[in-house]
Amino acid sequence: MKSFFRSELAALALFAAIIFTMPVWLAPFGADYPDLLQKFVIYGIFAIGFNILFGLTGYLSFGHAAFLGVGSYAAMWSFKLLTMNVVPAVFFAVLMSGLFAYVIGYISLRRSGIYFSILTLAFAQMCYSTAYSVLTPITNGETGLRLTLRDPRLIDNALAAPGAGLPQPSFFGINMLGYPGFYFSAGMLVVCFFIARRIFRSPFGLMLIGIKSNQRRMRYTGLNTRPYALAAFVISGMFAGLAGALLVVTDPLAGAERMQWTASGEVVLMTILGGAGTLVGPILGAGLIKYFENIFSAINDHTIAAAVSFLPAPVEKPLVSVLSLFVGDGWELTLGVLFMLIVIFLPGGIMEGLRRIVRLFRGGGGGRQLPEAVVQPAE
Repeated sequence: MKSFFRSELAALALFAAIIFTMPVWLAPFGADYPDLLQKFVIYGIFAIGFNILFGLTGYLSFGHAAFLGVGSYAAMWSFKLLTMNVVPAVFFAVLMSGLFAYVIGYISLRRSGIYFSILTLAFAQMCYSTAYSVLTPITNGETGLRLTLRDPRLIDNALAAPGAGLPQPSFFGINMLGYPGFYFSAGMLVVCFFIARRIFRSPFGLMLIGIKSNQRRMRYTGLNTRPYALAAFVISGMFAGLAGALLVVTDPLAGAERMQWTASGEVVLMTILGGAGTLVGPILGAGLIKYFENIFSAINDHTIAAAVSFLPAPVEKPLVSVLSLFVGDGWELTLGVLFMLIVIFLPGGIMEGLRRIVRLFRGGGGGRQLPEAVVQPAE
């Protein structure tokens, strides 16, 4: 028992050390600025939650962005009505997204396979259209929900006189913009990783894996699998709601675009790219996609030309013309090629590649095995 707790604590400590030192080891890659670091950890939480549903139970949801949007709106209304402290905002976001996920999951889980996926997509698009055009008094439509000087902020104004200008989200006085927002979000990611790890290694997690492996056989034994799948759906939705709240904490704005089907598809790509059913894979997938989205999209022809300026002119110009197709506005082409290669050669995602490297070194008698929390899949 003691060795078990020691291994759990060691894995959590290693993961926390890697996450909290991201500004250091990502600096050589040009990804050490707060805005991008926040996206890494926030969408990592989003992907971890989605992986609990898809990676463990095999239910593919195309509507998880709905919970991301619900969490964002709940957190924003907490800021506007109550206080700029992030704790109530996170609490209400997780609560509302969990309740919302229960309703959608209760209906959608009456079907499985592609029918379940289409139902979740339909619900997400309904939520997007409702937030965009129907519930404009609550969501502010296409403009998005923002902080204003007229917001009541009952708790804050009851404790102190309102100051000049718009207030900013804070954690008991610590402003959440910049690096403090990253470290707060990183702390939430560590907590989510711990919860996901406990789920993966619990009897509940084994039940979810059984649902993915052969749900029909489990039903033949007299076991009702639906409550377990619904619980996984709700937990997954709560993770998404937390991610939506953290997006508002680090940038006080909630818009309907977070509920679009493209956002739901993005988290699917993150999970598959990193490795569905693994603990760390979805986080790697989220980081990789956000890196391409923010770094590769900023590269232009002049940057490429400067990098290959040592080549002869007849070679340099055609090379710049070809490479420019994969950066800037064409960064999605690079991501598409990468995704295609991983799906073809590494069906288990990035984590399968890491496991192959580990086995290669172990077979050759060299190298050390990666920690279990990094390389072990759910099954």
